[in-house]
Amino acid sequence: MTILRITCSPRGSASASHRLSQHIVDRLLRSRGGHGLPVVEIDANQLPHVDPAYAAALSSPIDPPADVCAHGSLRRSDELIQALREATYVVIATPMHNYTVPSSLKTWIDHVVRVRHTFHITPQGKVGTLADRPVFVTIASGGEFSGEPARQPDFLTPYLTAVLATIGLKDVRFFPAEGTARSPELAAAAHARAEARIAQEMARAA
Repeated sequence: MTILRITCSPRGSASASHRLSQHIVDRLLRSRGGHGLPVVEIDANQLPHVDPAYAAALSSPIDPPADVCAHGSLRRSDELIQALREATYVVIATPMHNYTVPSSLKTWIDHVVRVRHTFHITPQGKVGTLADRPVFVTIASGGEFSGEPARQPDFLTPYLTAVLATIGLKDVRFFPAEGTARSPELAAAAHARAEARIAQEMARAA
């Protein structure tokens, strides 16, 4: 039982998305359900892309021998999936890059969305094998992508909703700070609005 946080911005802990995620982590640690849980940190920017052995495993009807899985991307995938299985709560701190997820977050997704490990293929389609749990996603976006001010498309939230549901994670909650590139004042206001939404959502959940 842990709080698993995946940080995806190249700015790391200095990023707006990470700072927002800290409000969630702090509230979870103060809550009855999260009190005493260790926080497991994953810097998605440090993850390697999947390698040829991983690609071969995904296209095979069975998993490769254990000695093959003990190396490279398959081993790292096993570790990341285990961290996800052990998480009571998942917190993803991510920027929006070019209307969608950054490559760092996509790399983590490629490691954990893995046939025969986090989903099965059935005649009805892909069925997730992970138990559902809350996934909190904080987003920092230089432009607006929701509501009346929106001037750019949003491929991030529908993609994350779909791909996480593929592995069984359907309780996904988004907390965006939009328009952060317009000015420091507008960025601060966007952060404050996102923080208020976090406080409201976490209070309702409690």
